[in-house]
Amino acid sequence: MKNLVIGLFSLFLLCLILSACQGMEEEHAAEEGVYHEEHTQHSNDEETPVGIKIEGLAHHYHTGDKIELSAVLDEESEHEHWHWYSRESASEEWEVVSGQETATFISEATTDGLELKVVLFDDHHEPIVQSEPVKIVIDDHHGHDEASKQIYQGYFEDEQVKDRELSDWDGEWQSVYPYLLSGDLDVVFEHKAKNGDMTAEEYKEYYTVGYETDVDHIKIENNEVTFYQNGREYSGKYESDGYEILTYEKGNRGVRFIYKLVDGTEGMPQYIQFSDHNIFPVDSDHFHLYWGDDRDELLEEVTNWPTYYPAELDAEDIVHEMLAH
Repeated sequence: MKNLVIGLFSLFLLCLILSACQGMEEEHAAEEGVYHEEHTQHSNDEETPVGIKIEGLAHHYHTGDKIELSAVLDEESEHEHWHWYSRESASEEWEVVSGQETATFISEATTDGLELKVVLFDDHHEPIVQSEPVKIVIDDHHGHDEASKQIYQGYFEDEQVKDRELSDWDGEWQSVYPYLLSGDLDVVFEHKAKNGDMTAEEYKEYYTVGYETDVDHIKIENNEVTFYQNGREYSGKYESDGYEILTYEKGNRGVRFIYKLVDGTEGMPQYIQFSDHNIFPVDSDHFHLYWGDDRDELLEEVTNWPTYYPAELDAEDIVHEMLAH
């Protein structure tokens, strides 16, 4: 009988403890909910002044890339209560990003077009200052599927190749040769040497021959191509002259998309040939360009391939792009 009473009393105490714990958990969850809702409401307060710059944003990311951003205040503050917010479109409400409560935002690139902003709060959870939104752009270029990788590496069927318009290369482009000469691309050659069959120095020598050019900028618009060369500019109108499929020593292949001059200033080549690892219509993200007055002779050129990336990219962006390939 005594043992039964002790057992019942122990069970009663256990029930009281469990009930108290559940109550504390529910109270904590409620507080968390209010906290989250409170900060979400503040995130949509357009009256909060702008006084934070978000630094570290890349021109674009590839799926799975690391995103690392920093919030920099225009004026110093004693407060360190940060929250980052995200939304997938301007029509949606801002939502608190869980776990991002410092001046540094670290995440993985998964959603193209994702908008981010950061808000600094005071000790009473009132917003002091916020940033303008920034947008995460994801561009996987040639795709992540196996078929796209095979095409990029030069393995494809003839029937997959399609004609392309010159507009695939519309835009303003810069040569990467100056970046090679300045040493900015050394990290790329070191990376290649880790998995390649040459040293970093040998890769640099190889790409020095490949990238060499005195045409440092190119503009393409409305079928007109403009070369910026040694402080002068030359322009010409071009039309498609088909394409040629080339087979290289290693057994892989490439496609040269060829355009013929129809009207232009003196100094413009009769032919320009593009190679960008694509084999059908798509906007190009970078390209190798060959030019001259002899169509067939150009097709024999495989050692010098001046390479161009979008003019708005800086050295860090270009290195990022090259390492991704």
